[in-house]
Amino acid sequence: MTDKPVDILLVEDDNRLANLTAEYFRQNGLRVEIETRGDRALSRFDATKPRVVLLDLMLPGTDGLTICRQLRETFDGPILIFTARDSDIDQVIGLEAGADDYVAKPVDPMVLLARTRALLRRAESAGKAQASGGNIELGGLRISESSQDVWLHGEHVQLTTHEFELLYLLAKNAGRVLSREDLFRNLRGIDYDGLDRSIDGRISKLRRKVGDSATEPTKIKTVWGKGYLLVPDAWGDTS
Repeated sequence: MTDKPVDILLVEDDNRLANLTAEYFRQNGLRVEIETRGDRALSRFDATKPRVVLLDLMLPGTDGLTICRQLRETFDGPILIFTARDSDIDQVIGLEAGADDYVAKPVDPMVLLARTRALLRRAESAGKAQASGGNIELGGLRISESSQDVWLHGEHVQLTTHEFELLYLLAKNAGRVLSREDLFRNLRGIDYDGLDRSIDGRISKLRRKVGDSATEPTKIKTVWGKGYLLVPDAWGDTS
């Protein structure tokens, strides 16, 4: 374990790739720890307390999807997964397991560095948001920015940090359609590339957690060809 907080825990069983990636990141000012086995990933995570986890799906001991689900029980920071090229199912399953982003192998180190820095900025922004205060009330929905808590009809809704960020952004703009471009710029600090579907996966998970329909949503609607809309009068009364 390093004597400074670790920026990144890289869980990758390809030693050559892991070391090359870590060295490139270190040359660019980031602190990286490497773990090559899935069955040691959680203990290494506990020892290093990283801000971001970069996680391969194919690992010895324990697979990456299982690790992602286990991390999400206690860790609300960013998780990026490595997927096989053109494997849409890996991307979807990874996002459903709690990942925030994904890259296809083989990955350009410059691209991976840019995506990782964007995740680090989001983690930093989330920490600042906790101290900034601010509440939103829409019928039976109450959102506290300062504590990052959400209640629906008096029941606490358990969200990850990034699910909270998405809901808060939609709620601040209730009644207005936000495009994927809007969401990417605000939540990830990067422009939408026209292909990434991570926002779609997070919307799907958020709908389930707030009791919205997956097939005919009324609270967070898809406006085809435009984006997503949080409907301000769809959250019932305050009782």
